[in-house]
Amino acid sequence: MFNSQLPAVDASGVPADGILLDVRENDEWAAGHAEQALHIPMGEIVGRIAEVPDGGTVHVICRVGGRSGQVAQYLIAQGVDAVNVDGGMLAWEAAGRPLVTDGDGPAFVL
Repeated sequence: MFNSQLPAVDASGVPADGILLDVRENDEWAAGHAEQALHIPMGEIVGRIAEVPDGGTVHVICRVGGRSGQVAQYLIAQGVDAVNVDGGMLAWEAAGRPLVTDGDGPAFVL
């Protein structure tokens, strides 16, 4: 069940030095992501939860907000201060936030 009271923030509200956890798949990440983001695909989060930084709010992001909402809800249940980034990477890109890519050519949201 999805928690309608899940804490959320707009893409423009994520601090430049904030903790950003990108839970998209590898191909989505490679096409374009925020430079400061930590990448742990949604399907790997349970096994890699020790890699999630503590000591601050974790801003969880995916493409549009569905997967990140589920991951944020899971992290909160584990005692992590987590928020969902409303609108995901599409909103990030629309807000003019910077993107980088792992390959050649311009970064974009897949």
